[in-house]
Amino acid sequence: MLQHLTIVATGGTIDKIYFDDKSAYQIGAPQIGEILKQLGVAFEFETIALMRKDSLHMDDADRDLVRRTIAAQPHRHVLVTHGTDTMVETARALAGISGKVIVLTGALNPARFQGSDAVFNIGCAVGAIQALPDGVYIAMNGRVWDPARVRKNREANRFEGA
Repeated sequence: MLQHLTIVATGGTIDKIYFDDKSAYQIGAPQIGEILKQLGVAFEFETIALMRKDSLHMDDADRDLVRRTIAAQPHRHVLVTHGTDTMVETARALAGISGKVIVLTGALNPARFQGSDAVFNIGCAVGAIQALPDGVYIAMNGRVWDPARVRKNREANRFEGA
């Protein structure tokens, strides 16, 4: 049973904020904590705002920081919010962390947008994290994926088997 969820927020579309039609976006504070509070979840959680990066700007040093941060957490269940463009690469970099269920999720549209997939993906990830054995997974588009067997189809704007 899930008693405590550690959330590691790295940025990505889920946390993007657009100020007007002509402005560029900025990655704001993690949205997941507010989403979970609004949903009234029945478990404790903490959010570690590790970085505010578009995943296209993440590099190996960033992935190593995510890995070290997760490995240092005392709790077993870790949810990572991440940009979708390089989510698979980060998930693969987290392989082998023992004693943890790690699920990465994000959104194809910012959480603040009407009709965003953020709440659905977070719900899927929270359900998955409670049911899965130790390992690393991706929860997107209503499915739970093995990072070794998934890719983002940019043209269709969804995740699919690789």
